[in-house]
Amino acid sequence: MRFRRRTAAGTAEPAADRRVIWQAASLLLAYPDDAFAQRVAQARPRLNLIGQEVARSLQGILIEYQAVLRKLPQARSQPAAATDIAQQLESLFPAHWFNRTAPVQLAHYPRYLKAIVLRIDKLRTEPARDAPRLAEIGPLHAQLRRALAQRRGQTDARLEEFRWLLEELRVSLFAQELRTPMPVSVKRLQKAWAAIVAG
Repeated sequence: MRFRRRTAAGTAEPAADRRVIWQAASLLLAYPDDAFAQRVAQARPRLNLIGQEVARSLQGILIEYQAVLRKLPQARSQPAAATDIAQQLESLFPAHWFNRTAPVQLAHYPRYLKAIVLRIDKLRTEPARDAPRLAEIGPLHAQLRRALAQRRGQTDARLEEFRWLLEELRVSLFAQELRTPMPVSVKRLQKAWAAIVAG
């Protein structure tokens, strides 16, 4: 999971700062030189708001991610669940995840991470209930991983949509009390996958 990279000067450049820089570039460089100073003055308040919003989003995600890291050792007693959680985190946090993930999806990250914490808590109090739910979601996850591997990094809007539906299904199965923004079920995702396969 990478949150920072090194610049040529050797200093760390936060991902959030890079997004604000690109916002500034797209806004300012679209104008001729004689309008540049005026646009800088006009854009500064907006850029400050963008920076604050991005910082809040990233902070909320990092707080919940740290909570997951503190809980992870408790999942080791259930190897299948621990492996599944590790794979979920890899999917949520690939390289350059913050830049590559749409803001509308980033807004759901804290809930996804809270769901992982609740799942780990339930592993301790109700360990027998996790395995049947994992058995339901496992084939769907495996199908998605195979399809993504076959595309070798090429984007597919249908697979992206299915990926986020799968995250919502995880919330529904393992942390139902957090609720989902849309109805999800194993049958719904199986139907959605069949539509993807049918093309």
